[in-house]
Amino acid sequence: MLDRGSEGSSAQAVGDGHGRSPADAVGDGGDRFSAEALGHGGEGAFDEAVGDGHGRSSADAHADGDAHADGDAHSDSKGPWAPAAGTGRHGRAGVDRGTVRLREASAGARSDDPPRYAPEWLRLREPADAAARARDLLDPLRIRLANLPGRADGLVVHDVGCGTGSMGRWLAPLLDGAQHWVLHDRDPYLLHFAAVAAPRTAADGSRVTVETRRGDLARLTPDALTGAALVTASALLDVLTTEEVGTLAAACAAAGCPALLTLSVAGRVDLTPAHPLDAEITEAFNAHQRRAGMLGPDAVDAAAEVFAGHGATVRAHPSPWRLGPDEAELTEQWLRGWVGAAVDQRPELRERADRYLDERLADCAAGELRVVVHHTDLLALCRPTGGAP
Repeated sequence: MLDRGSEGSSAQAVGDGHGRSPADAVGDGGDRFSAEALGHGGEGAFDEAVGDGHGRSSADAHADGDAHADGDAHSDSKGPWAPAAGTGRHGRAGVDRGTVRLREASAGARSDDPPRYAPEWLRLREPADAAARARDLLDPLRIRLANLPGRADGLVVHDVGCGTGSMGRWLAPLLDGAQHWVLHDRDPYLLHFAAVAAPRTAADGSRVTVETRRGDLARLTPDALTGAALVTASALLDVLTTEEVGTLAAACAAAGCPALLTLSVAGRVDLTPAHPLDAEITEAFNAHQRRAGMLGPDAVDAAAEVFAGHGATVRAHPSPWRLGPDEAELTEQWLRGWVGAAVDQRPELRERADRYLDERLADCAAGELRVVVHHTDLLALCRPTGGAP
């Protein structure tokens, strides 16, 4: 059963910009390390580790290569993306500063090496993501979690495709009780940031601990979720295929744990003032989201159907970004990625899209542009196992 909430009844904020690829969402296995071993973390640690977004961050010493962009908000080229470093509109030579990818293919790089993305972009969008996520889904989630049998180490939460860990920084302080977060991602560079900036305390002051696991979504098996109380993901569903969503749903259902999957693109963008090219850019972008078998704007409905097929009760709620003058920097980067993806999908749009982007950036700089990028959050309450209510 899908219970779809009404827009306007939940906390709302700002826009879109994904970028997680199916491969970047991770399952069990691979390298692990604990935030406790680093001896730091918690509030403010992410900003400190990332820096101010200008120049190189402290973690750049861990990366091989300079900042590049391609991909989007969360960390990949499969969703809305930011422009390539050292390029202008849509990847042509220019002066625009890149914000996302940190490593391009090199002669010595293996083709299956995970791409690396600049934490500065993830930091830029994190407040918008936090404001947009649907808090109306938290009460039914809390009820389910409260009915689980107690564990000595508290609730075990698996965050799939965690990026720099923004989901944990948002959710852990909103839940009571001790928590142990298992952060999954393919990119060890982003896992470093996730561990460094992990939250330390829950809503009631209980302890929050973290470990990281590097791996692939295909390895997210029921065994990997043994003992899990919750699976989370942010801006992930729309860059998955039907098969990958099926893998995720089957693992959650077999483990009997709910899934909170936030910020999936809905295929709608509202810009004020309106422009004659808005609809055509939106359509091209949506087609880009659906390339290579990805679900794109169809992801939430597809996931709801799959989870319901496993007996889960499914609720969906709008979670739009609402961007105005206070979010001008984020809006600018989102615009470049959104238009760029549209042109990538339909190269014949380039000349008109160049003029469109110039006009939209001018509106943004003047404080006259308002953007609503529609997303949907999904809560799947899978049937518990082991006799839990």
